[in-house]
Amino acid sequence: MSIRLPAPSAISNPISDDSDNNSTASESEDDNDQTWDDWVSDSIAQQQCKSLFDETVLSSVDAALAYDKETHQFSLDDTCKALSLDFHGRVRLINYIRKNKPTRADVAKLQSTESWFTSDEYLVPVVENDPLLQSYSEDWTDSEDENLNDVDPNRKIKALEKKLAIARQSLGDYRALIADKLNISREVENLDEAAQNQQASASRDDDTHYFESYGANDIHAIMIQDKVRTSTYAHFILTNPTLFRDAIVLDVGCGTGILSLFAARAGAKRVIAVDASDIAEKAEKIVKANGFENVITVIRGKIENITLPAEIDKVDIIISEWMGYALLYESMLDSVLSARDRFLKPGGVMAPSQCKMMLGLCDAGEIYKDRIGFWDDVYGFDLSAMADKLYDEAIVDVVAPEALLSRPYPVKDLVLPDITIRELDFSSSFTLESTAQRRTKINSFVLYFDTFFTPHGQPVSPTTEVKLVKEGEAILAELWPVGGKSALQRRQSMGREKEKTTSFSTGPLSTPTHWKQTIFMLREPITVSEGSLVIGAFKCRKSETNSRELDVEIHYSVKIDEDSSPSETLVQMYKVR
Repeated sequence: MSIRLPAPSAISNPISDDSDNNSTASESEDDNDQTWDDWVSDSIAQQQCKSLFDETVLSSVDAALAYDKETHQFSLDDTCKALSLDFHGRVRLINYIRKNKPTRADVAKLQSTESWFTSDEYLVPVVENDPLLQSYSEDWTDSEDENLNDVDPNRKIKALEKKLAIARQSLGDYRALIADKLNISREVENLDEAAQNQQASASRDDDTHYFESYGANDIHAIMIQDKVRTSTYAHFILTNPTLFRDAIVLDVGCGTGILSLFAARAGAKRVIAVDASDIAEKAEKIVKANGFENVITVIRGKIENITLPAEIDKVDIIISEWMGYALLYESMLDSVLSARDRFLKPGGVMAPSQCKMMLGLCDAGEIYKDRIGFWDDVYGFDLSAMADKLYDEAIVDVVAPEALLSRPYPVKDLVLPDITIRELDFSSSFTLESTAQRRTKINSFVLYFDTFFTPHGQPVSPTTEVKLVKEGEAILAELWPVGGKSALQRRQSMGREKEKTTSFSTGPLSTPTHWKQTIFMLREPITVSEGSLVIGAFKCRKSETNSRELDVEIHYSVKIDEDSSPSETLVQMYKVR
């Protein structure tokens, strides 16, 4: 599905200096250019609000203020102005009144020098979601009142805009402070996630088919035979003996147990291998066949539900190959993050530690011919109706290096020690600069991911380049034991400055992996030349009908060159499944 939107607005100074603007134009702009903050402010103003001095609940903030003024002869705005209170002083006054219930006469005696006017205790809301705390007051600062009486309407507008900006900044700072003081952000997210997961599980089963698919041999053969994938994990584990020696390791979604075997060979004291599919039974046999049954314990079950062996409380390292098509397909990362929150000790290492979703412009001409154009002429018949829905489905395939026609742009940077499940649904703006050397038609976007492993588990430097594996490159020779010989061992003295990042890419410029690339075909191809800009937004979220699948929405507009205006914005929706 695709739709058209107007061209993106040009970037301009939010406060115009054009003296020719008249009041009619200003009023029109005010009506049409309502921002998110305006909408939120209006919504807050319409929430029910409790009186400051009794239990009466009024229909809005303005109604509550008017009620207190008429019934209790108290004006909040006048009091704040008389006491010269800033935004935070106003918040403290509201919370003080709500908590201590002083009389109107007691409030009249306040001097603003009382100790509680500087106490953080009165920044914490007494009434949950109190709209009075979030509403803007027009009179709690009079620092620029002289400008409001200015006869020049443009100067008056500037003064009002400046006051509004200060008020919004103060409100934003206050919200951030409260979230920090109560440390509620992650707790709220976790509650929301739990509620959503519970609701989803009650209404449908997204897991049975998923786990059953990993019980067969073929899928594991494909993954293990992916040399870029498997050798990179082996390289990280076997060349970091200081990290793995005597460590307790948790392997989430262990499959055949190959990563657990690497960890045991690297010197891990204990390895807990967990998988919810039938493959766990074979993994247990594989562990015994290789003589690691005293090191590796296989547990069958969902990581969200299992418990560790009684003698193990926390683990030092979590290893997992959780990545799916377009990185987030299958939603296995949710389980890995659950394992992190339940079992990883403070300062423990996630492997991998970071993944970046990369977006680029693509000329996928061959894929178009094979998947879509093919239907235009089948033995002389027009079967193009068969191709119509194909534009709504992401295509997983390999594109040639020369098909990538822009510098890739990271639309999502996932730092595994920190990211939350809630953040896996996201919207990200992007700017792609064409590298096409001549005027070229772009028929798709291409998405892939780069993966990084660090011995300290922290994010890589922004300047770190991912390793690109060329076709035919020997990537296993120094690690794989041949003829029963042990793998090459590294010296243990690896100061932090000596540590190296291990990485691999699933992009077109590296050897293809079993993940291939994810291609989003465009119903209406765009034309670019060298230096052209494609600007837009990439939106990704779990599908409402199956949490293992993804819904992707791409908004994009083209600016051919410096002198041209952006085109209208096109929006196209896709399923990744």
